[in-house]
Amino acid sequence: MSERQAQETGARGLVGLPEPTIYDRSRPGRRGVRPPRPDVPERPVEELAAGAPLRREPPALPEVSENQVVRHYTRLSQLNYAVDTGFYPLGSCTMKYNPRINEEMASLPGFAQLHPAVPEEAAQGALQLMWELERYLAEIAGMARVSLQPAAGAQGELCGMLIIRKYHESRGERRRKVLVPDSAHGTNPATAAMIGFDVVEVASDARGGVDLADLSRHLDEDVAALMLTNPNTLGLFDENIVEVARRVHAVGGLLYYDGANANAIMGVSRPGDMGFDVVHFNLHKTFSTPHGMGGPGSGPVGVKEALVPFLPVPLVERRGGQFVLDYDRPQTIGRLRSAYGNFGVLVRAYTYIRALGAEGLRRVSEDAVLNANYLLHLLRDTFDVPFDRLCMHEFVVSATPVKQRTGVRALDIAKRLLDHGYHSPTVYFPLIVDEALMIEPTETETKETLEDYAQALKAIVAEAEENPEALRQAPTRTPVRRLDEAGAARRPVVRLDRG
Repeated sequence: MSERQAQETGARGLVGLPEPTIYDRSRPGRRGVRPPRPDVPERPVEELAAGAPLRREPPALPEVSENQVVRHYTRLSQLNYAVDTGFYPLGSCTMKYNPRINEEMASLPGFAQLHPAVPEEAAQGALQLMWELERYLAEIAGMARVSLQPAAGAQGELCGMLIIRKYHESRGERRRKVLVPDSAHGTNPATAAMIGFDVVEVASDARGGVDLADLSRHLDEDVAALMLTNPNTLGLFDENIVEVARRVHAVGGLLYYDGANANAIMGVSRPGDMGFDVVHFNLHKTFSTPHGMGGPGSGPVGVKEALVPFLPVPLVERRGGQFVLDYDRPQTIGRLRSAYGNFGVLVRAYTYIRALGAEGLRRVSEDAVLNANYLLHLLRDTFDVPFDRLCMHEFVVSATPVKQRTGVRALDIAKRLLDHGYHSPTVYFPLIVDEALMIEPTETETKETLEDYAQALKAIVAEAEENPEALRQAPTRTPVRRLDEAGAARRPVVRLDRG
């Protein structure tokens, strides 16, 4: 079979043959649908768009038939891995199944077809949903108010840290330092540095929490905030969080809560009760929106009462039986995006919360924690457990003993999982654990799925002992073999000139 034949048929299992793009399938003059001839007089485009910039050439759109389009994108969907196709235990990302009822609600015409620029009186249903969702999230987090505007978790971090900076400035203080634990998400120090803070790393203790002695060494009146999540990226709840908060507050600093791991605590504990002053949620992780590959997302930010004046504008208010957008907030940090939030994600989160209720949200977190601890129990004899205590929604194990015996790395194990039909966990993160595998099963997986996954990992480690080279070549049963990931990150793919 020639390479062109393989591309046309989409043959699987032929190593090295690239998956053709829709432009590769394009042929001059080929059409999918031919619209009827116009029944109005034709006029030159120049007359219709007088004074507007016009193209000199038509756009380079692919010319393909309808069945080529259908087959091409169906084929791509079959090559993709998603929560709907299998177990997706990507640590720290909370890739759980999203109920279809939430998709149906987000697709209702009154929501999906609502233009963001309509007058407030024509968007009362949407504004009411936002107003109620804010109050649900504030209650779950233990905050006073919430802005729904940030479009992603990273933008939520940016929002929260801008609020913290403005709070200190309003008090005539220019604090420079932000403390970040060594187990933090990488976006935490990046966000703080982007805003102009000096980032100071805080060590973890033997239990996987913030080292109180190291924290105290860095605390002074130049500290603006401590950024962390609880449970942290090791999947461990910080047993000293109340004391951590007391010490940071004692020097006038604030606590910022990264909500990436909120799936472990809903209805069980609240960041506000732990002592946090600012919280962001990842609605796409915790409150049901399919995500991955860059979107869609939403990162609402909640704050304690003293920080409410600095929230982004607008906020939704209820006045005289009507819902309105309030821009009259003199101390606000301003706007973060053009609209009022990623509204489709807000509808899904609202539906998820209303469908489950308070007890249901608590059960989500309890089941997520139960699943993680059961899977950790199954793998305890297969990998090293660097912090050997009850985990929360996720856990970290180390493949260092396997590497020492066989030369097989965590990356090789992750790649071999693809041949078993499973998405790999997060690897080499957090950095404080060598050869880390960070696994988050979520609450939506069955006991049988967890047991099958554990058996696959045990089989892979056994294979490493007997035939380590097979793992270094993995995956071998996927449409695409192992990629040069470092090269891809350093040299982003650009579209070639196709003549």
